[in-house]
Amino acid sequence: MDIFNKDKRSAIMSRVRSTNTNPEIRVRQILHRLGYRFRLHRRDLPGTPDIVLPAYDSVILVHGCFWHRHERCSDASMPKTRVRFWKTKFGENMTRDSKKSAALRALGWKVFIVWECELRDEGVLAEQLKAILG
Repeated sequence: MDIFNKDKRSAIMSRVRSTNTNPEIRVRQILHRLGYRFRLHRRDLPGTPDIVLPAYDSVILVHGCFWHRHERCSDASMPKTRVRFWKTKFGENMTRDSKKSAALRALGWKVFIVWECELRDEGVLAEQLKAILG
């Protein structure tokens, strides 16, 4: 029974996409509408950033609030079961995010994070993107 549950969890976790997620696509659409051109998932950069704007020496990482633990966000709730597993999982995600950002900054890239919940008001997000990219 435990083996079945583990296999079932693995199957569910394997369905979680790491690239071309809906929030990522929406951010790309906003950038495109604003006239920015970009590259996707450059494998030659640390952590394969979601969106790379070479002309602005900038990368945008699109983070899901649940998986990347957006502070003070209701979407970053803690599951009620297997709490120890989830705390470890989320801690590893946050550590990896920090290392990725630091490595990109060390190479001279400006790193911007767009949280999934910020897509609730795309107009505000568009203004923020214009302000940070200039």
